[in-house]
Amino acid sequence: MTDTAAPTIAAAPALRVLSLNIQVGMQSHGYHHYLTNAWKHLLPSRGVRAQLDRIAQLASQYDVVALQEADAGSLRTQSLNQVEYLAAQGGFPHWHAAVNRDLRPFAQHALGCLSRVPLKVVRHHPLPGRLRGRGALELELQPQGSAPLRLIVTHLALTRGTRTLQLEYLAGVMQNHPRSLLVGDLNCEPAELAAHGVLQSCGLRSLHEMPTYPSWKPSRAIDHVLAGNGLHVSRAHVLAERLSDHLPVVTEIALDIAAP
Repeated sequence: MTDTAAPTIAAAPALRVLSLNIQVGMQSHGYHHYLTNAWKHLLPSRGVRAQLDRIAQLASQYDVVALQEADAGSLRTQSLNQVEYLAAQGGFPHWHAAVNRDLRPFAQHALGCLSRVPLKVVRHHPLPGRLRGRGALELELQPQGSAPLRLIVTHLALTRGTRTLQLEYLAGVMQNHPRSLLVGDLNCEPAELAAHGVLQSCGLRSLHEMPTYPSWKPSRAIDHVLAGNGLHVSRAHVLAERLSDHLPVVTEIALDIAAP
């Protein structure tokens, strides 16, 4: 008997990227926690390690994890480098933490990246603005058998004028690298991104408009993914995981694997 069923076509391999503002491992269930938990930004508190373990459990399901509002080891974390800890708990062989604002001994505000694929740190960019402390971490990821891609992790300013300068700067970083992905807490709505002609002129596109903040009642889309025109992004979506005051964003990038 002849089997006339159509052959199964294997799905293209994908790189799954998770981005999350982890709020230094604190839990927030309402706006009142910004007041009642304010002291936790300077002093150690109970429950943070358990919260990091929950974040690591989610992170372990992905290939690459971009972290914002981590701490690289200070008084408030009892000298724990949170990026290193999450890498160990999530089983990531590659990781890097970049300190944006050093307030030792109390805090070391950091961006981070956890990765299952080899990564190379290209540069840590201090971003323009009147107040120091905002930055972007630029990395090169090398999936096996595929062309490398750039990942830029960032956390932008609260004021629109400063964000404009920062987005223009980052567009300049990405314009010569069409296989680039910019992820993070951009502190702005999709309409503001759409108004930046420099982003469109560089071929950068925003991939979702789903609300991510606050996690207990999402109403603002401020955690974003911007992709260069050299990347094929098959999906970008928001997870309903309340692990901080922001919801996580997942991006799936289709990889063109060369034939052996």
